[in-house]
Amino acid sequence: MADSSVELKTIETNVPARMDRLPWARWHWLVLLGLGTVWILDGLEVTIIGALGPRLQEESSGLGLSATEIGLAGSVYVLGACSGSLFFGWLTDRLGRKKLFLGTLALYLFATVMTALSWETWWFFLWRFFTGAGIGGEYAAINSAIDELIPARVRGTVDLLVNGSYWLGAAAGGALSLIFLNEGLFPADLGWRLAFGLAAIFGLVILFVRRTVPESPRWLFIHGREDEADEIVSEIERHVREETDERLEEPDRTITVRQRRSIGFGEIVHSIFARYPRRALLGFSLFVGQAFLYNAITFTYATVLTIYFGVDPAKAGLYLVPFALGSFLGPLILGRLFDVVGRKPMIAGTYIVSGVLLTITGVLFEQGVFGPWGLTAAWAVILFFASAGASSAYLTVSEIFPMETRAMAIAFFYAVGTGAGGIVGPLLFGALAESRDPSQVMIGYFVGATLMIAAGLVEAAIGVRAEQQDLESIARPLSAQEEAGEEAETGEGAAAGEHAAGRAGAAAGERGRERAEAGAGAEAEPAGAPTAVLREPPRVRAPRTMWAPSMSASVVPVSDPFLPVEVERIVAALSESERPLERRQLAVAVGARFWGPGRYRRALRTAVFEQRVRRVGRSSYALRD
Repeated sequence: MADSSVELKTIETNVPARMDRLPWARWHWLVLLGLGTVWILDGLEVTIIGALGPRLQEESSGLGLSATEIGLAGSVYVLGACSGSLFFGWLTDRLGRKKLFLGTLALYLFATVMTALSWETWWFFLWRFFTGAGIGGEYAAINSAIDELIPARVRGTVDLLVNGSYWLGAAAGGALSLIFLNEGLFPADLGWRLAFGLAAIFGLVILFVRRTVPESPRWLFIHGREDEADEIVSEIERHVREETDERLEEPDRTITVRQRRSIGFGEIVHSIFARYPRRALLGFSLFVGQAFLYNAITFTYATVLTIYFGVDPAKAGLYLVPFALGSFLGPLILGRLFDVVGRKPMIAGTYIVSGVLLTITGVLFEQGVFGPWGLTAAWAVILFFASAGASSAYLTVSEIFPMETRAMAIAFFYAVGTGAGGIVGPLLFGALAESRDPSQVMIGYFVGATLMIAAGLVEAAIGVRAEQQDLESIARPLSAQEEAGEEAETGEGAAAGEHAAGRAGAAAGERGRERAEAGAGAEAEPAGAPTAVLREPPRVRAPRTMWAPSMSASVVPVSDPFLPVEVERIVAALSESERPLERRQLAVAVGARFWGPGRYRRALRTAVFEQRVRRVGRSSYALRD
């Protein structure tokens, strides 16, 4: 467990600021490749059981499950995921991110192989439970690690892209089912086993890459290993400097913390529910809504197509591919808006829109308007919005609670929300689909739509404005030390600071104030809460080497201080060129690959909108005359 040889003390560290001010580099892509690809595995697992469901109902498959048992298999998987997330989430906050994101993946690999070897129904259910436990543990370890390693300015974009990659796995699962369900290639009792075996091989590749990802420096300095944290960050900085050829600006803030070996479970519960009750309600609402919608549709989609449209079970996976790809496009296209427009409007909007569209789909399905491809198209449009919203649920709960409780908070809300929506959803939809009554399926759609709309309204009312903010200013660490002579924020003062920060961003650096919750009555820190010592305002600042003296304040959105710097680089590169530059040439000239996903496109559009740059032809740009 905890290392008793570590000497605990009060330290002042600039590790969070050093991580947040890094340019985007190859190292960040390595983190995404090693950690983010687990969602592809989850999508593959969920889709395989959905796509293979009709085959598993055949006696020739070796199992002969009923439609209700297919739904039960989905519920068992989700139950395992909920249990695993709680257990491994607790261990993640105690033992560190790296030990758990290696261990949980190893559990997944073993359980998936055992699933492929199933010959009895109980054995199949048992190993589906442990497969889910491995994936559930991944959610807590991976989301907390990614958020603590990725710069604040692109955290929303990256998080949504990572969580949205679930649908790449779903599309792959649908496509693979076409191969493994083809009895001309594989016997009925072998093809589905090979599908699970292939998922295990993919997981093994991820495990090999993941070994190179370091422990979270934020976790290390909290737990008495500040020297190791400094070494890791120094090594990251060295790699980034060599790749970007940038001189990194000195970090502009520090935080003082009292180190601990572990955080008691009681303190974790108190932090989540007593200090942040509104945020607890928010996390629960977002997870219940998205879990019911996703698990209900995904686990039983092949059964619906087979029963109501007579689709050949061996070809059911074909219908999943377009709607899964459409679902991936949601986070891919909308993800950057969660950093630009903001968390509250984007989360609320995607939840409410998807709920309204699901209501309409339910009515049209009951009236027999849809054929199989029409229903698939409707699902694709719904999940374009819902997938972005669902991905943001993980982002939200990993941002809005203190660092010491981050993994446990993710685990808790995933377990409770998914337990309520993900376990009941597949069971309910399995039974409704088996009734062969379209009006019964419509009821299930209405339930999912109601929960999504309700979650969107909760976000609109009490959501947290976390875009562009460092994690320590969104929620102060429990271990943060008060500065000598400084009084803790009172509830009323904290709320006033939050409201001001939400309006203009000018209060972004006011010491010890909890970040930007929505509306009047934003949740306040209780009197006596520990306060982070921030030597300088905790606003995100650009590296000094990216500064241009002619930077215009007119291009500075309150929520994105890096944008004007990037616009100035584009203007400077075009001013130095004697001719227009093609889009890719301009990207190379300004070093756009170090800005982070989606930022070059936005900066270029902003420069055109501000009438400082003009488009020449289809893809070239020049300074405006």
